[in-house]
Amino acid sequence: MSDSPTGPGPRRFPRSVYGTGTEPDPRFSLANERTFLAWIRTSLALLAAGVALEGLDLALQPGLRLAASVVLVLLGVLAPVQAWRGWARDERAMRRGVPLASPTLASPLTAGVGLAGLLVLLGLLLR
Repeated sequence: MSDSPTGPGPRRFPRSVYGTGTEPDPRFSLANERTFLAWIRTSLALLAAGVALEGLDLALQPGLRLAASVVLVLLGVLAPVQAWRGWARDERAMRRGVPLASPTLASPLTAGVGLAGLLVLLGLLLR
């Protein structure tokens, strides 16, 4: 099979991403992949923080501690799903030569981490 920038090249997964447009500069695809992997690391940190917050049994008001843990774990579960969608969306955009869409993960993640922090703060004050 040919591996030319315009040909189909070797079969790659997912076909919905790699089967469209032309092959972009590898530096841009690799940067997109690094961003995806950064979101995966972030999701692992969120999961670890949520589990640690509840598992270490810190001296916080129990209901607020549990709520903060749930928020962090939910963010940790949802972040990789959205990261995958963002990676695929951006890769398709680069292959089609269209502008990249605005990030969709940063605002909800910021709000969720802020909420978890507020719950921990309240848990400290109300213990």
